[in-house]
Parts: sequence; structure tokens; C-alpha cells
Amino acid sequence: MAEVADTEFGQQVAIRVADERDLSALAGLRRAWLEERLGYPVEDPGFEASFAQWWRVELPRRTFWVAEVGSPRSGYTAVGSINVLEIVHMPRPGARGGRMGHVGNAFVLASFADRGVPAALLEAVVEHAKARRYRRLILAPTTGSAPFYRRAGFAPAGEGLLMLDPSTLPSA
Repeated sequence: MAEVADTEFGQQVAIRVADERDLSALAGLRRAWLEERLGYPVEDPGFEASFAQWWRVELPRRTFWVAEVGSPRSGYTAVGSINVLEIVHMPRPGARGGRMGHVGNAFVLASFADRGVPAALLEAVVEHAKARRYRRLILAPTTGSAPFYRRAGFAPAGEGLLMLDPSTLPSA
């Protein structure tokens, strides 16, 4: 577990790998992510159940981290999260497969964004990547977050991606 001093309130922000106990907090952060961007609450009573189902499907191939403030006495409040999807490359003759990580769903509550929390979450991902011997980390940053990731050492990877929406093709 990593800790970052929150100098404004004198609290420690703890970064740790999330587990099943964090499911509700992670869903709450995902909801907050959208609502902060839209500027209004989003009514979706089935969201938490849908998120829980997604979490259980993704858990075997993703590692999630949560940033939280608080103490054992007062309890903890989640203020941010990030995850990395592990992609395992198929081996080929003459070369063994490797692994890479796709960083996604990074979010920190606006009130904690300038307190070192985003950097601490990203540091946890980078340390995980080193320990798992990933060949690289990739991500698709928003326009606003791209400078943060560049300062952390991420470089443009070119425009070599193509996309297809299968629903636009005729059925066979």
C-alpha cells in the first residue's frame, strides 16, 4: 500500500489494490466520473448491479486500485481509482509471448485531483507493470489528461489503430 500526504487536510491518501469489498465504492466513483463531466446527477437504478456484473467478468484479467482517505477509527472514503487490463501476447516460433497493460478508467474526485492522488495511482500501475514484466503500458488519454501522462513518461504511439463497429455490417 502506498500513501500520499494530503497537505491541505493533513490526511494520508492510501493507494491499494481493490478487492470485492470495494465494489460499491468503485461503482460510486464511476458514477461520480460521469456526473462530474455532465454537471448533473444521472438516474440509473440498475447501474450498480451492472457494474458488479462487469467487475466479476473483468476481475481475472484486470487489476484495480483504489485511493482512499480516512483512518481505521473513522472509516475510509474512496477518492479515486484506476485499473490495468493485462494483455498476453501469443507466442510465436523464435519468440515467447509477452505481456502489456492497458491502463483505463482512471478517475480522481475533482476535490483530490491536485493533491498527488493521480500520480500515486499511476505509480501503483507502473510498479505493477514492472513486477509483471510488461513490455509496455498503453492508454487512450482524454485531451485534458494527455499532458499528465506525457509528464509521467508516456509518449505518443502513433495512429496505427483501426476500429470496426460490427453492428454496421450486414448479418451473414
